[in-house]
Amino acid sequence: MDITSNFTIGSTEQLISNKSQSNSDLSMDDFLQIMAAAIKMPAMSEEGGGSSGGSTDYMAQMIQFSTMEQLKDLTESLNTTMLMTQQQQALAMIGKTVTVTGEASIVTGVVDKVKFSNGFATLMIGGKDYYLNDVQSIGE
Repeated sequence: MDITSNFTIGSTEQLISNKSQSNSDLSMDDFLQIMAAAIKMPAMSEEGGGSSGGSTDYMAQMIQFSTMEQLKDLTESLNTTMLMTQQQQALAMIGKTVTVTGEASIVTGVVDKVKFSNGFATLMIGGKDYYLNDVQSIGE
């Protein structure tokens, strides 16, 4: 998921993917068209291992395809929820004393402000940015 550099806190509109569909992606409409074509043109003969595929085969394939599509949507929704939760957690730390793991040492200081870089919350402590996942402890 790409996050734009002008991401606004509280906005999920910018998370909507503008990716174009590649040739390997198959929509539900594409799948239904292929399935309808397969039903219209059954195998020429049942001999030689050919199979026209029963309606249960088609239904099972459609259910699997639908499940995969729903899992993709659920993943996108969970990613949005996770990002919004991270934003709320970071904003709640403004003015609090935190201990973070720096590049070479452990730093303790007051969170001056919160910035979002590439979709990840960064806390400014003493003029230096630290990622939210670098936080070791939070105090008042």
